[in-house]
Formats: sequence, structure tokens, C-alpha cells
Amino acid sequence: MTKELIYVKDSEGYVKGIYPEEMTDEYTVITEEEWEEESGVKYYKETYGRGGKREGAGRKPKTGVVLQFQIRVSEKEKEFINYARSHNLNFDELMQG
Repeated sequence: MTKELIYVKDSEGYVKGIYPEEMTDEYTVITEEEWEEESGVKYYKETYGRGGKREGAGRKPKTGVVLQFQIRVSEKEKEFINYARSHNLNFDELMQG
């Protein structure tokens, strides 16, 4: 069961949401719309939306570019990989036997 918040302004003009049992004489009850306006929540919602991916954020897609796969192996492992490639070894068949 969640308790409902009430939005208040204190004597210095700060706004916040509190539970009804925290209410004292120094607070004045305001509406949720007033709270959104004065706390900056309304500006944030209008400017940035409700979260998610921001425009222009993250890695830039590189379509058509083949990425190079790199792995560190010893000389012996490198020789085995080259041998397997040159002799067309099927790893799945080797693992079955």
C-alpha cells in the first residue's frame, strides 16, 4: 500500500512532496501543478521528455563498415588456427567425435 504525497511550500519558498503525517504549521499546501512548475519538473519534462534515449546520444552507427575482430593468442594457438583454416577443419564435427 503506497501513501499519497501532498505537495507543500515552506516558509522560505522551497517546495517538496511530503506524507500527510509530516505536515506542520510551517508548510502551505499547494497543487501538484504548482509543485511541478516551481520545482523544475515541468521544465525537465518539456525539455527532455520522460527519459529514454536522447537525440544524438550514444555510439554513432557505422553501416557498411565491417568491424575487425581481435583476440590475443599464443604462437602455438595462432599456428593451429591457420592450419585449421587452410585445411577447412569443421570444428563442430571435431567436437562430435
